Amino acid sequence: MWKKPCVYLVGAGPGDAGLLTCKGLELIKNCDVVVYDRLVSKEIMALIPEETEKINVGKNVGDHPVPQWRINEILLEEAQKGKRVVRLKGGDPFVFGRGGEELELLVENNIEFQVVPGITSSIAAPGYGGIPVTHRDYCSSLHIITGHGKNDSEAEINYDALVGLNGTLVFMMSVSTSATIAENLIRAGMDKNMPAALVENGTYGKQRKLITTLEKLGETVIRENVKSPAVILVGKVCSLGDKFDWFDKLPLKGRKILVTQPKSKASKLAEKIKSLGGEAVLYPTIRTKWIRPISPDVRNFDIVGFTSEAGVRSFMEYLREEGLDSRELHGLDIAVVGPATARALEEYGIKADFIPEKVFDGKTMGLEMVKEGFALKHQRVILLRAKEASRDIVTVLRDAAIEVEDYPVYETEYIMDNDVGEPEDFDIITFTSKSCVDGFVKTRGKTDFTGVKALCIGKQTAAAAEEYNFDIIVSEMATIDSMVEKLEEIL
Repeated sequence: MWKKPCVYLVGAGPGDAGLLTCKGLELIKNCDVVVYDRLVSKEIMALIPEETEKINVGKNVGDHPVPQWRINEILLEEAQKGKRVVRLKGGDPFVFGRGGEELELLVENNIEFQVVPGITSSIAAPGYGGIPVTHRDYCSSLHIITGHGKNDSEAEINYDALVGLNGTLVFMMSVSTSATIAENLIRAGMDKNMPAALVENGTYGKQRKLITTLEKLGETVIRENVKSPAVILVGKVCSLGDKFDWFDKLPLKGRKILVTQPKSKASKLAEKIKSLGGEAVLYPTIRTKWIRPISPDVRNFDIVGFTSEAGVRSFMEYLREEGLDSRELHGLDIAVVGPATARALEEYGIKADFIPEKVFDGKTMGLEMVKEGFALKHQRVILLRAKEASRDIVTVLRDAAIEVEDYPVYETEYIMDNDVGEPEDFDIITFTSKSCVDGFVKTRGKTDFTGVKALCIGKQTAAAAEEYNFDIIVSEMATIDSMVEKLEEIL
């Protein structure tokens, strides 16, 4: 794929990372530099590896801090350095995305390029709003129009022709000109009572859909304070917006939830929140770092214990680095803290011998290992886990006369450059570990969060959050699924 310098013009879609194409995802994960726009969502930006260079050329209507001619030059310059360049654009690069303009300079300089289409918001936003842009009983054509011409001038639109087509009209980048569009369509002969709709922030958890009429379109934009990005639809299919609405009916729709998991894990909880219509804002306050060098002599122990997925992955990667494999665990009993850790182990072809019955934390793991006779007096246990972790499981096992070695295989670092607004802006904050609580507090620069709701994955995490006066809610079980169930219940 990367034999020569090449620019990949990639459509990022309307915002929901689930609508990014597989090819687009592969490219942004393997390139050297990403040149991106304002409309590329934070969720998609979070998929780009930290080491990848990122160049922001974002612009709004009437506000172009990086002019188009300079964007064209940046693409050329980066490619001429021999870099693998992804030009990441919201929606589809060839649907009012100025993609064609950006290719001109590349062609003139014999730079290879490829185009990766994206899902355009002109069809995605209506789809998430329950509006089918085509329907045989209502229309026979679809027309996508921009409300702005070159250099932000008023677009030259043949309104008489549009009215005569009797199809669905989708206007992009047209919020500020909505009243003018409506007036011109009515003047050209369209019924003033023709159904119309606005979909703001299409495919995001904060999406808003407004159904109105052509005559009241401009008035609705002003009254409801509609902001870009938004698409405007005019046509009979808009009358189906309430009947076919599915997104607004999702249980977490309209809820804004802060997810504080490490970046490597955040997608699991965030994706489940999004699937229920919620707006999941990622706030990875910590990152996981493997400790190296390590040399845990697991063969001298009876039981190997893992209290997190990270511990599993660090140890298994260590084996791979040393030219070893899962056979190093042959004959040993393996205990894990919960189902998620067990699944991580299964990815390497290993099945855990012991998982706690219900509550998934270190202390419970130790108590049940002793109670169930999994760990016996004078046996030797090695715990492969975080450098700074609760000592509860160590205390429980040693109190039962079991020899324990607490062996750190990874550590966590705080991420200090997050900017997501104030905690009070969210309906709730989620914490999946004590380190997430500590990381959040450290990055916020204060210690009193009275009145801020926090959903915690277990008792240890809740105890950490209580120290900072969060309004605590604890999931029934220490699993992501249980946290999601609790979110549905309380929100």
